[in-house]
Amino acid sequence: MRTSLNVPEEMLAEFDRTWQAEGIDSRSRALREAIQEYVESHHRLEQARGPVAATVVFDYVHEEIIEDLHEIQHEFQAEIDTTCHVHHGEWCLEAVFCHGPAAEIRDLVYRLKDFDAVGRVSVTLLRADETAE
Repeated sequence: MRTSLNVPEEMLAEFDRTWQAEGIDSRSRALREAIQEYVESHHRLEQARGPVAATVVFDYVHEEIIEDLHEIQHEFQAEIDTTCHVHHGEWCLEAVFCHGPAAEIRDLVYRLKDFDAVGRVSVTLLRADETAE
């Protein structure tokens, strides 16, 4: 299937350099692999059940989101164990170490992804019981 995308020029150039350095045959194949990785990552988060421990790392524009971010952190204080915060000019990088019901961790992740001022959100499930409810 053919499709078209709107991608910032700098991002596409970096993507091209990356897949070429890895020796992948074509941009199409690299995109298929990237999409597959995204889908697999999403499924791991969606399929997790019961208690999980996770790290949630995200970057954001400090001034545009800090008040909302504090509200979310208070809302999820039972799940958030600690955070690590670093300033890089207007941008900040935050790592959130958390544990709790998978559904709550998913909710936290999706709430963070909802903000335009958040660039990326990356989740690593450290422990997940996919059979528990």
